[in-house]
Amino acid sequence: VQLQASGGGLVQAGGSLRLSCAASGRTFSSYTMGWFRQAPGKEREFVAAISSSIGSTYYTDAVKGRFTISRDNAKNTVYLRMNSLQPEDTAVYYCAARPDADIWSGTSAYPYWGQGTQVTVSS
Repeated sequence: VQLQASGGGLVQAGGSLRLSCAASGRTFSSYTMGWFRQAPGKEREFVAAISSSIGSTYYTDAVKGRFTISRDNAKNTVYLRMNSLQPEDTAVYYCAARPDADIWSGTSAYPYWGQGTQVTVSS
């Protein structure tokens, strides 16, 4: 599967953005999808994931209550709605996919990655 992330940009603190990740292929619905981010000088970290089967979601504590992951299998797209953005959310955001129903937070669990989209939050 090939992934194309979009929707990043520059936003003031407290603002919102919605990231999209479009996937190629006819089996998108069978993939668990994840969002990760990487800030300058830091390791890539897990943000959120949504499972392939019943659409279970899981978030890192830092974004709970502010970010929402969702998917539209008819459009082969996963979204990350980000509200109440803070400067510490500034990073390159990546979407990733794994071909089963299990949610994992480790980067090594996801064999497919998009190219990343920059999110910058100004204070």
